Amino acid sequence: MPISLIPHRLFAHYREVTPELLRRLGVTLLLSDLDFTLAPKSVRRPDPALREWIGGMQAAGVQVMIVSNNRSGTRVTEFCADLGIPYQGHAGKPSTRGLKAAMARAGAEREHTAMLGDKLLTDMLAANRAGVLALMVEPLGGAVTPWQKVLHALQAPFKAACRRRGA
Repeated sequence: MPISLIPHRLFAHYREVTPELLRRLGVTLLLSDLDFTLAPKSVRRPDPALREWIGGMQAAGVQVMIVSNNRSGTRVTEFCADLGIPYQGHAGKPSTRGLKAAMARAGAEREHTAMLGDKLLTDMLAANRAGVLALMVEPLGGAVTPWQKVLHALQAPFKAACRRRGA
């Protein structure tokens, strides 16, 4: 599989990823990172906007599953239980192991799967290596720590390459 950090599409926020867009792209399974993609890491429970977005996906026939590297299974377990969606923990991104396990659990082929995330070195690399559509969002809560700011700055050329591709 290709080793690329360039996402297929960029979005400012997860809410810009709509069921209509996914339908046009042939996506029936949306894998998603949790921290900074759907909620800031400090947020313990899903907010009403996220609940509505997940509900819209489900109503449109798009299955949503969290694929997380999160070391604390408690937060992810509780968060996903509140949303009524499954998750694949200890995913090991950028390894494809977690994405492949999630697709197997969902009975989905890679051609009908997308991965939504906020980081190139984990989410986008894993998606590209697994051969699924790589959808990138800006991190919720923004880059706060000095390390996050460095990572955010390092992602800029790859995001620019995605924009040049017309995605």
